Amino acid sequence: MNETRRAIVDALADGPVSGPELADSLAVSRAAVWKHVDALREAGFDIESGPSGYELVDADAYSGPAVEFGLDAPFTVEFHDAVESTNAVARERATDGASDLVVLADEQTGGRGRLDREWSSPPGGIWLSVLTRPAITPARAPLYTLAASVATARTAREAGVDARIKWPNDVVVPAGENGGYRKLAGVLTEMEGETDRVAWLAVGIGVNANIDANALPEGATTVRDEAADVDRRRFVQRLLEAFDDARTDLEAVVPAWRELALTLGQRVRVDRPAGAVVGEAVDITAAGALVIETDAGEERTTVTVSAGDCEHLRPV
Repeated sequence: MNETRRAIVDALADGPVSGPELADSLAVSRAAVWKHVDALREAGFDIESGPSGYELVDADAYSGPAVEFGLDAPFTVEFHDAVESTNAVARERATDGASDLVVLADEQTGGRGRLDREWSSPPGGIWLSVLTRPAITPARAPLYTLAASVATARTAREAGVDARIKWPNDVVVPAGENGGYRKLAGVLTEMEGETDRVAWLAVGIGVNANIDANALPEGATTVRDEAADVDRRRFVQRLLEAFDDARTDLEAVVPAWRELALTLGQRVRVDRPAGAVVGEAVDITAAGALVIETDAGEERTTVTVSAGDCEHLRPV
């Protein structure tokens, strides 16, 4: 948000302030104050003019400036009504040197998940990508995916949803027995870097929020269907704050992920280029890889899987 506009919003949050008072405190003209107030109104801030001056009635709009207002995390928010992909926009911004930028959209017209699968992203959902430049090696980059999953699950649980995590990057709601689930959200992390450092990470997060589940592919669910419609502005703020907390304490991410995991203890099949692994998911490593006890042959063998497509299976 423009710094002058941020200062105006902060001033109005404490009560009505006259135009001349704002102009004096900000060292700008009264005409400039009027233009900034008008721009804030266009961004969704409900600012009224009265005998005592300008008054901020509410800031509940779903826009970049409104999300930034009251956000307790160091992100700038770039909002779009519709984009093909928030991750694609984040990649473009990365080439321009941006960091700690959130690309937020009401709709994605070409959203993609893992393995280039189509991700339905209609209006009413929460579609965002966080662009950051962490001082980590590429080997630790998967922790950012886990951190995003933890942040998303925690925020959904605050909204009344029994959200859990399916390895490696899906936030789901348990359904039935034997590890069944409905998909609520997904995380897709892209990066660029060298052997010893990450240049940038774009962590894409998609949440089926204020959408009817019957409008989505089979097996999906929404915050609306599981609990109720949410204030998307506040949901995004809480998600970003939780993600910021997690990325600043990466050692706590894996224990938090374990607490929310639906996959651990389940019989799973993980498809990978080297071949499928079938067995019981027993743990994840400090780098986020899944540890599976296989049941092939006469003895159980432990296999660690760093990446792959995980499916929960019925017990044998």
